[in-house]
Amino acid sequence: MDESNSPRIIGVNAGNVDRTGFFCYMSKPKSEGFQRKLAWLKARFAEGMHIKMLELPLRGFIEYIPGEYAWRAVNAPGYMVIHCLWVVGKSKSKGYAGLLIEECLRDAERAGMRGVAMVTSERIWLAGKKILLKHGFESVGEAPPFNLMIKKFDSGALPSFPEDWGQRARHFGSGLTVVRSDQCPYIPDATELVLETARQHQIPARVFELKSSQEIRDLSPSPYGVFAIVLDSRLLAYHYLMPKDLQELLKERG
Repeated sequence: MDESNSPRIIGVNAGNVDRTGFFCYMSKPKSEGFQRKLAWLKARFAEGMHIKMLELPLRGFIEYIPGEYAWRAVNAPGYMVIHCLWVVGKSKSKGYAGLLIEECLRDAERAGMRGVAMVTSERIWLAGKKILLKHGFESVGEAPPFNLMIKKFDSGALPSFPEDWGQRARHFGSGLTVVRSDQCPYIPDATELVLETARQHQIPARVFELKSSQEIRDLSPSPYGVFAIVLDSRLLAYHYLMPKDLQELLKERG
């Protein structure tokens, strides 16, 4: 991309987040999801959280944090972990996602980190691995439908996924459990949809709050970490489900 035509990238931090927002839900600043994410972010900046946004009218952002504080179920000490990479609308397919990835790589190198890691999926709520492959990332782990992609700066132990996903799901027992956190502002709406559908099917339901990155790494039943729907000790989904899709899955319960 011609540097003269490169977009301005805004760095979001504790000093300006109230003014800039954080890309998602910026049209709904009074919503529960926005306010919970805002409070969550303010606690994360001291841990090394970065958010970089394309200046409007372009639309896209990247969010990343050192692996010791990552809200993904990965073991990645010494690595920068990308939580989210999202470029939407007319801003897609113009190289902007690559610019945001390069911002992360530069920050990780400046911080003396060993590399950058990201959990990807070809489904929804996460970026696919294709864009990362273009920037020199490689896959070092799979937990279908997830891939653990890394770009390493030096040798040494590689990031990894846990291997006890079944045990983690069984931890939540019978009935329906929404495992959630405040990392994504869409989670409150997704949670309420699940609970309302469970009520309609007279299925006992509860919410389990993940309140720290350590709990994500220890307890999350999927690599995505910050949201999951678990039914009778089985992971149903890691992402938002439309009512008809959730109803079909619940019918299988009998």
